[in-house]
Amino acid sequence: MISFDIFKDGKNKAVTMSFDDGHVQDLRLVEMFNKYGIKGTFHLNSGLFGVKSTATGRLRLTEDRIRELYDGHEVSCHSTVHTTLTQLPSTEIIKDVLEDRKKLEALCGYPVRGMSYPNGAYDRRVIEALRACGIEYCRTVKSHGECFLPDDFLEWHPSYHYADALEPSKRFAVNHRTGRLMYIWGHGFEMDDTAGHWELMEEICEALASDKKNTWFATNIEIVDHVNAQKGLKISADGKTVYNPFADSVWFRYDGEPVVINGGQTLYL
Repeated sequence: MISFDIFKDGKNKAVTMSFDDGHVQDLRLVEMFNKYGIKGTFHLNSGLFGVKSTATGRLRLTEDRIRELYDGHEVSCHSTVHTTLTQLPSTEIIKDVLEDRKKLEALCGYPVRGMSYPNGAYDRRVIEALRACGIEYCRTVKSHGECFLPDDFLEWHPSYHYADALEPSKRFAVNHRTGRLMYIWGHGFEMDDTAGHWELMEEICEALASDKKNTWFATNIEIVDHVNAQKGLKISADGKTVYNPFADSVWFRYDGEPVVINGGQTLYL
């Protein structure tokens, strides 16, 4: 029997990180991720680069830092100026999201295909507008305390906010059940605002990185592409022949054992 409960390179579980707003604290956060081999997705507001908040004093990154800083990670949309999308007409949602995409793509040099909801606000109308804009996933702020893949990537609930993630991360590192995804989210500035939170984040990274043998560390869009590629495999009625129409290799399990099928390959099981 074929099952889609493993990840790239046959790893039986995955970790992804998601941080919003692009404040200067991302400099330290990316350095930490690189130290432990962890991948992050960073949701940016392309109309706020270099802005300093008069209310909080928080400073956002300038656009000249974006490409180099987030190299090896993922840049993703967050609306141009952190607008609550549910308060806009559909035409303005589409205009805003496409503008954010275009500006971020010009900085990063690749298609930007994901997003997180500004202020956590969304409804079905917003979801359909994002779909029309070519957005393939969007993260909410509704942590569910579990480690599973979403039913709908445009309503992608994370596992934990980083402030609540240390003990779950320790448990996740020693649990080898297949098909599990740990999704942690937050804002870099929160770690400056709360004493001990940089140390907390480092403990989380250290715990998760302790099981690299069994864990795939991926960006949000890499998770999406992996799942869609598995679901896009062409499988015969008897489940014995598999064709991979994609360019990249795809992993799955057959009778409990990891199997890889290369791009364009037909595999007889």
